[in-house]
Amino acid sequence: PMKTRFVLIHTSHAGNVGATARAMKTMGFGDLVLVAPRWPNVLRREETIQRASGALDVLENARIVATLDEALDGVSHLCATAMTPRDFGPPTVAPRAHFESLLKSELLTHTEQALEAKNTSNFAPDVSAPAASSAEAGIAFLFGSERFGMANEDVYRCHVALSIPTNPQFSSLNLGAAVQLIAYEWRQALGGFPVHSSTPPAQQADAQQVAGMLAHWEQALAAIGFLDPDAPKKLMPRLNQMFNRAQPTQEEIHILRGVAKAMLQTAAQAKH
Repeated sequence: PMKTRFVLIHTSHAGNVGATARAMKTMGFGDLVLVAPRWPNVLRREETIQRASGALDVLENARIVATLDEALDGVSHLCATAMTPRDFGPPTVAPRAHFESLLKSELLTHTEQALEAKNTSNFAPDVSAPAASSAEAGIAFLFGSERFGMANEDVYRCHVALSIPTNPQFSSLNLGAAVQLIAYEWRQALGGFPVHSSTPPAQQADAQQVAGMLAHWEQALAAIGFLDPDAPKKLMPRLNQMFNRAQPTQEEIHILRGVAKAMLQTAAQAKH
């Protein structure tokens, strides 16, 4: 899988470092690098730890470096999270569209390299090495300071400037929120995580249970005078179709039978 790194440049608020760690861990990422943060001990500050909300392993493995160059070892694709400078710069793209395009390009490159290696393996057994090196290339997401954002010189180094689509009348995102959105979009592009239901799946009633419930209801509806047994028309078949569309669960069948039972009891009491 492609190496993923989040880089915070000149971060001034300790809480944002903790929020970033939390956002990263929720999406399964753990490589965090801080470039010249305001606080040298920011990874150990109380506010950082509190805002990390349990993502302490991300903080423990995080690195603090003096320059952006030191933060970019082992990564080949740089994504700025800033407005493109007005004079020139990398293209501005929404994260989802860029990630889709990037992964398609990576897949095509790896496929071509694999085919080339297979076709030439008899002549050069070590040709797979470049492909392996390419496969190990990584992506880095760069975030500027809270007050000033990214410097133009840093944006110029990037392949793309990611722009999160927001309300044009209010587009301000704090650092932690921006990291969370980028981390989520990237994780989704990589395949995402499965959604686990907190409740067990309901057991759908089978045809026999539905038929038994409808027979019970037919008795109850006749008892309260809603159904004329001598001229039932198509009431029961219509109810049958309705419950087929509803696909009731076994528990719901029990409830409906309880309603029918109550109707029968009420009708019997009314006769006395």
